[in-house]
Amino acid sequence: MPIYEFQCRKCGQESEMLLPTTDWSQARCPHCGAGALEKKLSVFATSGSENDAAESCCMAEGGGGCGSCCCSTAGH
Repeated sequence: MPIYEFQCRKCGQESEMLLPTTDWSQARCPHCGAGALEKKLSVFATSGSENDAAESCCMAEGGGGCGSCCCSTAGH
């Protein structure tokens, strides 16, 4: 089950909810009970070392890199 992040448009509180479906329209704010939730853009994490991430980033799209690691510097 995915964890979704929401912000309630009524009380302004932020919440994380574990929901069994992608249809979160019936979810209620755990703070005030309102159904006025706005889904936030969630960030996710991956496992592995920083070197693994840098190598896969550098290998993507012909070695162009993402611009956020050492791959974007000269000589890489």
